[in-house]
Amino acid sequence: MWKHATETDIAEVAAAIGDPSRARVLRALADGGVLPASALAAEAGVSVSTISGHLARLREAKLLTVEHDGRHRYYRLASTDVARALEELARIARPLPVRSLSDSVRAQALLRARLCYDHLAGQLGVALLAALVGGGVLASAGGGYRITPAGLGTLGGFGVEAEEFSRRRPAIRYCVDWAENRHHLAGALGAALARRLFVLDWLRRGRARRVVHLTEAGRTGLHETFGVPFDWDTSPA
Repeated sequence: MWKHATETDIAEVAAAIGDPSRARVLRALADGGVLPASALAAEAGVSVSTISGHLARLREAKLLTVEHDGRHRYYRLASTDVARALEELARIARPLPVRSLSDSVRAQALLRARLCYDHLAGQLGVALLAALVGGGVLASAGGGYRITPAGLGTLGGFGVEAEEFSRRRPAIRYCVDWAENRHHLAGALGAALARRLFVLDWLRRGRARRVVHLTEAGRTGLHETFGVPFDWDTSPA
């Protein structure tokens, strides 16, 4: 469809993201979850009648998709590429002002460990990728990473069969973490590892959206399995 285009319309997407209410909607969905319009209205700080226009604009810009469940509609980010774009924008954006103690606590929790769509980000995500490379599960390759033969065995023993990843999605990608300015692991492997951490109860969702926290079992397990440093705060966030 676009094979004859020479440039893309960045302005259209930027304008869709640029409204503060729409930006809050996108941030609320940045953990890969789905939410109804009423919840997104609360996140954006606008009325339910107002949010419908914002959601329509985001869908027109191909930033959101909608899922139907009977008479109910649930919204999610359109793709992992949207999540990656938001992460990159966050790297060059000014921090939001911290106006309360609860804002400060949430901000620190997001820096420590959060979901970036379907994979782990923040200080913990960066530490996990560094440990995977340091332990020989992954190796640097052409500006990115590859799974080593030994790594296939380690991942399989952990319950992640990397050889079964779908060809429709790259096995390994990375995001430059907006807070750490270092890589965290994305792609099919990043998503599979995050799912496995939740299944094992090594990782739990926090009270604030996108925030996750490491359990005591997770702190021990990640250290013993992959060599992630042991000094992690496991208090709920």
